[in-house]
Amino acid sequence: ESVVLVKGAASALALTLLLLIIRTGQHVFELPFGYHATIEIMLSSRAVGMASTLQRASTSQNQVRSATIMQPQMKYGNIMRPGQVVCMTATEPKSTKENRLVYPTNNLRYLHGNDTLYRGYQERAVEPEPQGRLRIFSGSANPQLSKDIAMYLGLDLGEVYIKRFADGEVYVQLQESIRGCDVFLIQPTCPPTNDHLMELLVMIDACRRASARNITAVIPYFGYARADRRTSGRESIAAKLTANLLTRSGCDRVIAMDLHSGQCAGYFDIPVENVAGQIVALDYLASRGMTPAEVVVVSPDVGGVARARGFAKRLADAPLAIVDKRRQAHNVAKVYNLIGDVEGKVALLVDDMIDTAGTLSAAASLLRDSGAAKVIACASHAVFSPPAVERLSNGDFEEVIVTDSIPLSQDQRFPELTVLSTANLLAETIWRVHTESSVIKLM
Repeated sequence: ESVVLVKGAASALALTLLLLIIRTGQHVFELPFGYHATIEIMLSSRAVGMASTLQRASTSQNQVRSATIMQPQMKYGNIMRPGQVVCMTATEPKSTKENRLVYPTNNLRYLHGNDTLYRGYQERAVEPEPQGRLRIFSGSANPQLSKDIAMYLGLDLGEVYIKRFADGEVYVQLQESIRGCDVFLIQPTCPPTNDHLMELLVMIDACRRASARNITAVIPYFGYARADRRTSGRESIAAKLTANLLTRSGCDRVIAMDLHSGQCAGYFDIPVENVAGQIVALDYLASRGMTPAEVVVVSPDVGGVARARGFAKRLADAPLAIVDKRRQAHNVAKVYNLIGDVEGKVALLVDDMIDTAGTLSAAASLLRDSGAAKVIACASHAVFSPPAVERLSNGDFEEVIVTDSIPLSQDQRFPELTVLSTANLLAETIWRVHTESSVIKLM
């Protein structure tokens, strides 16, 4: 299908045909040679590659004379995915030589004034859409991650007023209307866990009372997930209790990342999207050029074998090793044996979180003694309770790879630490949930 955009209707030169040819993952704009193209896109992390492609194309291969990239104004509050072209105009050419400017994008939306869109033989005017139904709000737990997610989606964070009274009670008031909107609340329940969890519950209640159509809690780090079963008598299952609190408060859906165990998702009576944060770590390791022949994926305990096996499978079926660990008390572990061969290889210790780092530190020492060339720790959630930093920076680890699901203070950073962003992954999940698209394909 070809879509022709006509800028105005003054003269033959003004009726510049911009033929949009849809190909595999690309749109091709045909411009006469010498045109100056002005293309407005969402300048976000996803669009950086597209912007670079356009800038290179404007100065090489005898394509358009020059190109300008601008950030569009959200005049009508339209929901636009990053990289989406919202306006493309061309000025009078100096030559009639034909050439094509190839620019990858997902969609085309023309939003300005009386411009007309011709689709096939049917002519219709494109009117500005009503205010978007997707709203993103951030709690106080990880505001930077929330900003990165909103930037990816091409949206501004919703305005919300959060304060705490002298006695510690939390107060939440939304500063804009969300009636009939799909609301996504971004709030990891990281330390202080109870404060951030209660803040999230109050935010959900505020959205429910403000007549939001759907409320989704985006919880990159789900606290209390380790209390997912009873290991002895007279214990609570706090993961189930937390799930009940979120459901009863009015939450319609939960987006979490790398839950401690898959059964946590079953504690909810509402849909749960458990996003695989390992994807960003796998992309990072692939960029370093690691091959399955030199890598062995190690599970720090028997309970994490399924997680490590999935990681190894995604890493081109790398070999697997298991550390036999016996826990004598909470946050206290003792390593007994290593199952598998790690001699002369790079050992990737894969876990869902790093709390006090007792498990990983003991496992790293065992791997070093077993002949591993390097030990790299890879976890999604950096809780980093004392004395985690001291244990991770003692020289046993070549590198410690975590994500930004939990914000880290300057005191929690050390030279071996690498923090990977999950903003793109979570933002794409939010978009797919909002548009009712498949999330599994993203994994």
